[in-house]
Amino acid sequence: RYAGLTGAPDESGSKRRQKGLAKAGNARVRRGLIQLAWRFLRFQKDSALAQWYRARTEGPTAARKTKMIVALARKLLIALWRLST
Repeated sequence: RYAGLTGAPDESGSKRRQKGLAKAGNARVRRGLIQLAWRFLRFQKDSALAQWYRARTEGPTAARKTKMIVALARKLLIALWRLST
């Protein structure tokens, strides 16, 4: 949660949905991780995570690419945490 790359839940009665990213985390860390994700795609083209990103963002839709870069940043953060522990 420190990075702020978690979803913001919206619960009303029995309905539960995600409203987007929570802005409760550290903004510098969040921006840094998103930049890391873009650079990861540029320099690690053959990695499994880069292929996962490309498979889900095929086509001209830019909105999907910006949403998926956050998902990639979240996956990179998880991978870095597992590597460090």
